[in-house]
Amino acid sequence: MDRLIYTAMTGAKHILEQQSTVANNLANVTTSGFRAQIDSFRAVPVISEGLPTRTFVVDATVGTNFESGVIHQTGNPMDVAVHGKGWIAVQLADGTEAYTRSGNLKLDENGQLQTQSGLSVMGDGGPITVPPDTELAIAKDGTVSGISRNTTPNIVTALGRLKLVNPAEAELVRGADGLFRSQDGNPFEVDENVVVVGGAIESSNVNMAEAMVNMITLARNFELHMNLLKNAESNADRANQILSLG
Repeated sequence: MDRLIYTAMTGAKHILEQQSTVANNLANVTTSGFRAQIDSFRAVPVISEGLPTRTFVVDATVGTNFESGVIHQTGNPMDVAVHGKGWIAVQLADGTEAYTRSGNLKLDENGQLQTQSGLSVMGDGGPITVPPDTELAIAKDGTVSGISRNTTPNIVTALGRLKLVNPAEAELVRGADGLFRSQDGNPFEVDENVVVVGGAIESSNVNMAEAMVNMITLARNFELHMNLLKNAESNADRANQILSLG
């Protein structure tokens, strides 16, 4: 009896974990540049003195869906989308480097170019600072140019260049904050072939319909495992009744 209980229990436990992953993907369906997380189930045989007739279910994290999302034109010069492969480098609070595809940028009170979450966007020589009363333009190679509103004629000034990288997907590790980092902790080198689109943002690559279907399927599987536990309890009660008669 205990074998059935533990087998059903492990299945239900990992279904809840996978349900959490699907829920997180759905919550970020409107997050620009978000990459969906992929999970799967795998069977693990139970090794014991008896015959290997039982298996436990384990939720195995396969990785990340690195397919590109849809690029939407916004007309906002502060928006930028990576076209094809590549990542935008940002600086974390501890000074280390992370990578994102979210390109809806902003300026802080000091004129520093940042993401919407407040992380500094890395340039060739560090964070990029924009002077006051300056209109921005981002070229396809990541060059950030500024046009001062206080000068006549308007002079275009190069303010820096976005640090764009394109490491192998196997070298990237997803963090709890949704950002990606290098496996060894060292920053990646600049890739001159990465192209960006100014005045546009990339949507999340989460397929909402597929995620909803997965959530319904997982809910039904969880209900199935709960029924197995109920059946195990019912069988135990009947066995106790038979033993009491003896």
